[in-house]
Amino acid sequence: MNKCTFTLNNGYEIPKFGFGTYLAEDKTLIESVKIAINSGYRLIDTAAFYNNESALGFAIKDSEINRNELFITSKVWNTDRGYKQTKLAFEKSLNNLKLDYLDLYLIHWPANKKQFSNAKEINAQTWKAMEELYLEGKIKAIGLSNFLPHHIEELKETAQIMPMVNQIEFHPGFAQVELVKYCQKNNIIVEAWSPLGRSDSLNNKAIKSLSRKYDKTPAQIILRWIVQQNIIPLPKSTTPSRIIENINIFDFELDNDDIELINNIKESNAECANPDEVDF
Repeated sequence: MNKCTFTLNNGYEIPKFGFGTYLAEDKTLIESVKIAINSGYRLIDTAAFYNNESALGFAIKDSEINRNELFITSKVWNTDRGYKQTKLAFEKSLNNLKLDYLDLYLIHWPANKKQFSNAKEINAQTWKAMEELYLEGKIKAIGLSNFLPHHIEELKETAQIMPMVNQIEFHPGFAQVELVKYCQKNNIIVEAWSPLGRSDSLNNKAIKSLSRKYDKTPAQIILRWIVQQNIIPLPKSTTPSRIIENINIFDFELDNDDIELINNIKESNAECANPDEVDF
């Protein structure tokens, strides 16, 4: 695990570890991002829906790291899907972030048939806009979030460029095994949002046992488990000590038996709604 990046299917490099910013606002976010960057984080994940792109833009500007050393991600929200709306939403995000380009832009959620009779077309048009932005050099990589295999298969029918990333909920007890297998088989890098789950994961007996065995915190055990499956975790925190703790997982490896032990945790403390059922 010496190499600190994965190579996307277009050849672009993405860090193996990221920093999530959901629910972080203004001054708190700015300070948290500064600590994260100083602690070695280079992938920073946000979204239009988080309402913190402007604050993140200030944090990036104030950092002493060159822009080309950072990997910045944002996402188009559900109400902005579609060809024209996606392009407008992207420009707004770019302006909020005060950047010349994004490293990664994602469709936050797939349009589904519960809400839209033309869901497939909406997703295709959203993707078309992102493909054009990518070809114009305004985005270095494009991808998806919360997409299931059948959504991706529909998208592939009209896509000229294949998705490079799929960001999904992933943590002990909710590992979405088949979805991960599908993505990795199709050369789509998986990112894990909510990688630590809720308190259930951190308080799990198996996780606590491994914490004692490796002399690492439960959070570090879980994050290491994710990285060893070639998945990018995006932990979020505004607590300085935890921000630093979370990324310090590259000085040990879990045994195969211990990875399997975590794989077999059955409790599902999922936060995610079914992408085919959401109505927002």
